[in-house]
Amino acid sequence: MEIIISNNANKPIYEQITSQIKAMVMSGELQAGDAIPSMRSLAKSIHVSVITVQKAYEDLQRDGFIETTVGRGSFISAQNKEFYQEEQQRLAEEHLQAAAEIARASGISLEKLKELLAIFYQEEI
Repeated sequence: MEIIISNNANKPIYEQITSQIKAMVMSGELQAGDAIPSMRSLAKSIHVSVITVQKAYEDLQRDGFIETTVGRGSFISAQNKEFYQEEQQRLAEEHLQAAAEIARASGISLEKLKELLAIFYQEEI
């Protein structure tokens, strides 16, 4: 499992960890039952505080992506991908609605808005 931390990102480090692990689950790279590194091990490998990794793991557990058992470690849980995708779609819809309202108010055409969306969608993060 490879986590890449960017110091230039607008996201806090724990959110970068959380979003990358969620993306690995969604892509199928991590499957239900797969072990993930201990907090200490991951913190050491990506050169961050254990507290930062702990915050990320707490968020992942709260969102149903991992299960942690004392003495055994943390594992990818058999969570509902569809629920997560639905939640993410709802969030995207909110942003798209705001973008559409701004475009209408500013006289930006639907074609230009689609073109911009296509550019952002294809951009690497």
